[in-house]
Amino acid sequence: MIDQKFSSSTPEELAIAALSHIAQDQKLLDRFLAITGIEATHIRQAAAQPGFLAGVLQFIAAHEPTLLSFCEAESVPPQEILKAMRALPLGADHWDQST
Repeated sequence: MIDQKFSSSTPEELAIAALSHIAQDQKLLDRFLAITGIEATHIRQAAAQPGFLAGVLQFIAAHEPTLLSFCEAESVPPQEILKAMRALPLGADHWDQST
């Protein structure tokens, strides 16, 4: 049943859901902005750049508590996040999971 939600969503839709998840949590948003160097007022502009959506999923996947929280909220297994990330432009490049 969990797989059905992802199979009907595109990697882009999953990344947009991840960005929404980040935006709904001020601490998470602050960390995202600090790590990416993007100003809050420039997120829409940055979202049009190749690799941005993959970067959002990289951010989610790089921190296990964030990954698990997002996966629970979206009812998707963690491995689907990685699969979606790699399907997006520049998603397989520069991937480094932190602990």
